[in-house]
Amino acid sequence: MANENHTVVTQFLFMSFSEFLEVRLSLFFLVLVLYLITLMGNIVIITITVLDPALCSPMYFFLRNLSFLEIGYTSSTIPKMLENFLSKDKSISLLGCATQMYFFSLLGITECCLLAALAYDRYVAICHPLHYTTMMSRGVCLQLLAVSWLIGVLVALGQTAFIFTLPYCGPNRINHFFCDLPPLLKLACADTYKNEVAVYTIAVIFIMVPFLLILVSYVHILYTIFKIPSAAGRSKTFSTCSSHLIVVTLFYGTAIVTYLRPKSRYSRDTDKLLSLFYTVVCPMLNPLIYSLRNKEVKKALRRVMARKIFI
Repeated sequence: MANENHTVVTQFLFMSFSEFLEVRLSLFFLVLVLYLITLMGNIVIITITVLDPALCSPMYFFLRNLSFLEIGYTSSTIPKMLENFLSKDKSISLLGCATQMYFFSLLGITECCLLAALAYDRYVAICHPLHYTTMMSRGVCLQLLAVSWLIGVLVALGQTAFIFTLPYCGPNRINHFFCDLPPLLKLACADTYKNEVAVYTIAVIFIMVPFLLILVSYVHILYTIFKIPSAAGRSKTFSTCSSHLIVVTLFYGTAIVTYLRPKSRYSRDTDKLLSLFYTVVCPMLNPLIYSLRNKEVKKALRRVMARKIFI
């Protein structure tokens, strides 16, 4: 027992999407199919960017690492969600909840930074093509990747520690399908104002700042593209950036609405729907967008498949 006769929480309970078994089964199979598509799509991108020597540019180096991030990002939440659709026991230990939040934050923040690095790569390739090989050398790419992971590790560690040093003494029912920041803060039996300010500040720095940097990069990119005299040249150049721009819009758009909208407009049901979109739907769409809208990826996929068939 803690102070004021409150019971110290040792586990949390996720609230069900629906009390009806038929609805839960339908959601289970839908999410499972989307999860498998996500895994297969990202594994295919990793495989072809490793096996095909034509895809050795920095853009595909970052794309390969983004696919790896997407696999981990979805796997940090979806397996537990699938289990909860079928199981009567929807509990998660305090340590399990903290672990899930840490890896979800780590991979999400790292992806924010890596998407910005990919935008910088496209900016250099299109706006400074003569200096591309020196400005985006192998060493520079590795440094950008290392910095992205380092930021993710440190921010996720600090954020998780900041949340789980709060006292939780009941209730312990999370109106969500994974251990996310806003629903957990609502369960703390202490003043969470400083924590909410910290979460908002982190969201501004690591969501809005990279997003604005990406927008600035694309303003310069579009300006350069419009100066290309031939329509065919403009179309070819823009096609290399359009897939990245679509992914950025989907990823950052849902993240901004989820973590930066005013507290007065916070709705648990809306938040769960948004979270479903950026944890299940977006990661499934990303490999499809990158493969279907990228001619080089499609050609590489055909080459890899032809080699496998020939072998």
